[in-house]
Amino acid sequence: MDLEQLAALRTPEGSAALAAAAEVAGGDPLAAAARLRSAGLPAGLAAAALTQAELRRRAVGKFGPEAAGMFLTRPGLEQATRRVVADRRAARLRAAGVRTLADLGCGLGADALAAARAGIRVYGVEADPVTAAMAAANAEAAGLADLFTVECGDATAFDVTRVDAVFCDPQRRATGTGRRIFDPNAYSPPWDFVTGLAERVPRTVVKVAPGLDHALIPAGAEAEWVSVAGDLVEAALWCGELAEVPRRATVLKEGPPPNAAGSGAAPCHQLTGSGDAEAPVGAVRRYVYDPDPAVVRAHLVAELAAELSATLADPSIAYLYADAPVATPYARCLEVTDVLPFSLKRLRALLRERRVGRVEILKRGSALEPEQLRRGLKLAGKAAASLMLTRVGGAPTVLICQPVPG
Repeated sequence: MDLEQLAALRTPEGSAALAAAAEVAGGDPLAAAARLRSAGLPAGLAAAALTQAELRRRAVGKFGPEAAGMFLTRPGLEQATRRVVADRRAARLRAAGVRTLADLGCGLGADALAAARAGIRVYGVEADPVTAAMAAANAEAAGLADLFTVECGDATAFDVTRVDAVFCDPQRRATGTGRRIFDPNAYSPPWDFVTGLAERVPRTVVKVAPGLDHALIPAGAEAEWVSVAGDLVEAALWCGELAEVPRRATVLKEGPPPNAAGSGAAPCHQLTGSGDAEAPVGAVRRYVYDPDPAVVRAHLVAELAAELSATLADPSIAYLYADAPVATPYARCLEVTDVLPFSLKRLRALLRERRVGRVEILKRGSALEPEQLRRGLKLAGKAAASLMLTRVGGAPTVLICQPVPG
């Protein structure tokens, strides 16, 4: 996609091409392209429209129905914040008194649009001309062009004294290849600029990769990890006046898809703590809890253990064990029926004896590949079980479990 193609898609002819592409997208791409060309569309316009139609289909899970009117790029969509997450962040900024916001590296505008919907005046900066133009088009499509404007330029050159808060989502994919960048020093803008924002603007939020090393968290910042329906989707650093606690795990459960009026009603639960506490260690007990990945990455397993009256069976493995099941949004609970030192032969014999033909395989602290183990078990039967590959006191162990409803 280039600026000329984007401009063509925004003409009446382009709008018609996008509508036609939406009707044929999702099937054989060659057949879809042939149908559009047979309808008289130029090849270039047909290809651009089909690309947008396919990206819009993929974007529905992140943005809901509004995805149908957005302009997208593959890398931009992959890095874009889900609407339910962006809306919650915008609400927190608004509640903190933010009225003007700089979105440095605004990408396609997902976070800026959420802030604008919350009534915040947003100034977006994006280095890539096509992405900047798409962000502006997305603001117009959402009816928010008066609250979200975009300039194409260097985020490090923006005058942050113009706003009372800054949001920055550094580019974490290599230009051209789209490959993930794992070294924060190779982000764009660079990491030293990003972390230095908090010293210049009292209210700064930085979106970072969920795998961020805790050692890189600036002193005094709140680090938040967010999961949606069990998937860890992002982390954010809340700096300066916005920092409320050292660590936060935000767990968003399944809810209705976002709609034009709001973000949907996905239930939200937040666990907070220091991130430094250690959970007690004990024996394997009747119930085992598999904590949500946001809890694990936020180093809040000890806080969860306290809520559940639970213990670890190995100090380095984030499975928690308790004598009774307790309903919690922060972990999945299973009942332990058997505890075995890992032995493929013994495990296969036991599952065959119980006629287990379907297994869910979970693991922490095990080098075994689940699919390789599944093949080795040679399962046959109608019963089902959950297998947890782990360590207990440093020894490879397998737990045979049944999920606890709820």
